[in-house]
This record gives sequence, C-alpha cells and structure tokens, in this order.
Amino acid sequence: MCRTVDLHQAVLAKNDTNAVELRRTLDDRGTTAVNLMSSPGSGKTALLEALLSRAAAGGTPAAAVTADLATENDATRLARSGAPVRQILTDGLCHLEAGMLRGELEGWLPEETRLLFVENVGNLVCPASYDLGETVRIALASVTEGEDKPVKYPAAFGLAHLVVITKTDLAEAVEFRREDFLRGVQQVNPGVPVIETSARTGEGVDALLAHVLRAADGRETHTPVLARQHEKHLHHHHDDDPVADHTHAPAGAADHSHAPAGVPDHSHAPAGVPDHSHAPAGTPR
Repeated sequence: MCRTVDLHQAVLAKNDTNAVELRRTLDDRGTTAVNLMSSPGSGKTALLEALLSRAAAGGTPAAAVTADLATENDATRLARSGAPVRQILTDGLCHLEAGMLRGELEGWLPEETRLLFVENVGNLVCPASYDLGETVRIALASVTEGEDKPVKYPAAFGLAHLVVITKTDLAEAVEFRREDFLRGVQQVNPGVPVIETSARTGEGVDALLAHVLRAADGRETHTPVLARQHEKHLHHHHDDDPVADHTHAPAGAADHSHAPAGVPDHSHAPAGVPDHSHAPAGTPR
C-alpha cells in the first residue's frame, strides 16, 4: 500500500512540473488553455463545436485537443467548425496528463492561437487530480444527469473556475431541479459562477465564450476554496519536508504560477494522435 501511495505521489509531482512548464510556454505565446471536464454523454463535444464556431465568427483564433480512450469521432466532429483539431487516444488511460498534452502541442499548435480548448476524457474522477497547465478549468454537467452531480464529485466541481450546465433545452422534460443543482455547486465550491447552456438552441454559448475571453485578457477568475486549501497543504508540507505530499493534491484550479512541480512519464502510453485540422465532416449523434 505504501508503495502504491509513493508511486501516486511521484506521478502527481511530475505532472505538476510539466503543467507549470506548459502553462509558462502557453503564457509566453499568448495562448489561454481551457480544460473541459465532464462525464460521458454530457454534451461537451456539441458545446465545444458551437464555441469553436462562435470564436471563428468573432475572429478569435481557437484550436481544440480532444481525448478519448478510442475512436476519432469527436475530432472529426469538431473539425467541422474549421478550427485546428487534434485527437489524443489514451489507449485506456482514464485522463489526460500535462506531459501528454505538451508532447502533442509541440510542432502542431498554430502560433496565432489565442484559445486552446482541451476536451478531457469523459470522467469526473481521475481528471480532477491532473493539472494540464490550463488557465480556466470548467466542470460540466447536463440536466439529464441529475441534480446531485456536484456533491457526488466534489473534487471535479470543487476545483473548477466555472461550472456549466448543458442541455438546458431538456430541463423541463427530465424535470431537472435547477435550484437543487445550484445549491450543490455552492456547497462544494462557494462563489463559483455557473453558466447555463444548450448547444441545440444556442443558449449561453456567447456568455461562455465571453467568460473565457475575459480570462484570456487577464481578468481575475474565481479561486475555488478547495484550491486555496490545497495550496496551503502543499506549502505546509514543503516547509516541513523537502518532499511534498501529493496524495490528496488534485491540481488545476486557481492561479498556478506557483504550482508545485510534478508529472508522470508516459513515453510508453500510446497516444495515437492524428491531425484533424482538415478532417472531413462527421455525423453527430
């Protein structure tokens, strides 16, 4: 058991290092990374396609990386927006890591990119612990998933700079209890802004893009309480021990300019990533 904990700490520590380096690289080139996390089927791909199209229409250079265990379906779909899109196949790994992302961006990401959207693997457990060098972390949940999603996954929602509700056009049909959901969000992440969206009707898409652009302009984003507690935890352990304890250190919220170092070596993680900048149009579900 101790050996397992030690390995996990080493993995998170190395991920933190890679995330700090990637964030610095992106900042230097004027690119803002946005990490999108949700369960499978939340509608984040449809919403991201709408965001990429709106960004293009407004003259904002945007690109996207999408991660899945298998298939290139999401990249094919997103490429219809006209934005550069890259697919990462994790071959069974349940999350992205900063080192994997950095390797895929090298030599591919267009220099003029202002917004880089990262569609994480559909999972609200593993991805919550891995900082990807993002400026904005967004946790999404659809109205079809129930009102208790935030309290069931407190790390994912508790470390988010923004919470997004998707598929609001179905809210009445599924009897979504909006106030219960919002209450749960505030329970795990007091003060976090919430944007309600529908990729089908277009509700909230412009508001979401505007929120991300404000962050790209350097305006202050929400700082989750959980992130501040995590930061204190790390400083305490760094003061007492040269090796910080990363066992309960879900990175990736608030300001990471002083984030602790760390990230696992995935040189043996087959990440098959074709370039879909000019991929043919796909057929959405």
